[in-house]
Amino acid sequence: MLYSIHQLQRRLLDPVASVAATACRWIGNEHPLTRLAHANAALLQRLTKDYPRQGFGIDTVTAHGQELRVSEEVVLDRPFCRVVRFGRQSRDAATTVALASDPRVLVCAPLSGHHSTLLRDTIATLLHDHDVYLTDWRDARDVPLAAGTFSLSDYVRQIQLSIRTLGAEDLHVVAVCQPTVPVLAAISLMASAGETTPCTLTLMGGPVDARRNPTAVNKFAVEHSYDWFKRNMIHRVPSPHAGVGREVYPGFIQLNAFVMMNPLKHLASYQTYWLDKLRGPDGAEAVQHHEKFYDEYNAVLDMDAAYYLETVRLVFQEFALARGTWTIDGQLVTPAAISRTALFTIEGAHDDISGLGQTEAAHELCAGIPADRKRHLVAEGCGHYGLFAGHRWRENIYPEIRAFVQTHRQARSAKKASANGVAPHALRQATDAAPAQEQL
Repeated sequence: MLYSIHQLQRRLLDPVASVAATACRWIGNEHPLTRLAHANAALLQRLTKDYPRQGFGIDTVTAHGQELRVSEEVVLDRPFCRVVRFGRQSRDAATTVALASDPRVLVCAPLSGHHSTLLRDTIATLLHDHDVYLTDWRDARDVPLAAGTFSLSDYVRQIQLSIRTLGAEDLHVVAVCQPTVPVLAAISLMASAGETTPCTLTLMGGPVDARRNPTAVNKFAVEHSYDWFKRNMIHRVPSPHAGVGREVYPGFIQLNAFVMMNPLKHLASYQTYWLDKLRGPDGAEAVQHHEKFYDEYNAVLDMDAAYYLETVRLVFQEFALARGTWTIDGQLVTPAAISRTALFTIEGAHDDISGLGQTEAAHELCAGIPADRKRHLVAEGCGHYGLFAGHRWRENIYPEIRAFVQTHRQARSAKKASANGVAPHALRQATDAAPAQEQL
């Protein structure tokens, strides 16, 4: 019922947003006498419009000293997820060879309300030095019931399938926020089964052990029962969506939860937007920044009920990974089984979603990884979103990930060469000669 009411509200608001947008175009904001009317219309339009999924918009990137075209290529397609490669293309033969030798990185995007496009800045930055792949999750409201349900265990299986498809031996995995838990579980199960695991695993700002330094999000999950979440947060998708009848946790509820975590901050942001509109051309840059941020922030997706409820129970109520009680397909998830994968954990000093220590907990769980293949970083002055977007991500965090990947890539190559009887100095000479390494 709530979902249908939401859709009715959208039908009523869409004409308002359309009229407000038309008024903005007609009124203009170049003349001081029209700016008040323009600012009012612009604010009304932003508050009433629908926010569809945005594109990645990564058309070019600079790599190996050249500006290269970027194309999106689907390399794995499943009902709830597709794995997208951001292919960098060059007509220069030497550059093409260099691109082929760049480290392969699988970025595991969060499935927690926003689309994978939230990681646009993450992807664009990684592309300077890496061959990048991304788990691009589908909106559950668009997945037909015939595709079945999607649970947290299915998420783990999807990550395993993605790793196997790309090849674990030379793969570097980066998990941002929510996927830190299922990605660590996926690699743990692969290690327990004797499979090859990725070269490196980077976990950023996620609830590996949500008991540590609990945030408002963590406390809310503990203070409400599983049945409460099931009764109050789960709704059926109405028509005309392809997933009609599917039980989901709607994105519009999640967005409301996001906003209510910092309501005064968002109110102030819209007030500033209105004032910047009043400034006319002088406020254009600030206006563009606001619109770009909220176009992405307000675009949300639905999550399958099975996935949402299982995540609440296992991650935030039972702390199954941290306590060592999580089983998938009858197999106990044992992070201590991981030994060949280097581990890098990163936390924001001011993260109000995943508290300090929650991601670092992975080091204690991954007791089988030698100390010289572990690293932890606390990003000073950094909140949750600053871990993967913005100047702190680009200037402070990304260089550390790049260096970590390169260090352990070379170490694994050296070990592999040694096992094959290749002299270490010969490997170093080959590495020094590779064009890809010159950029790293």
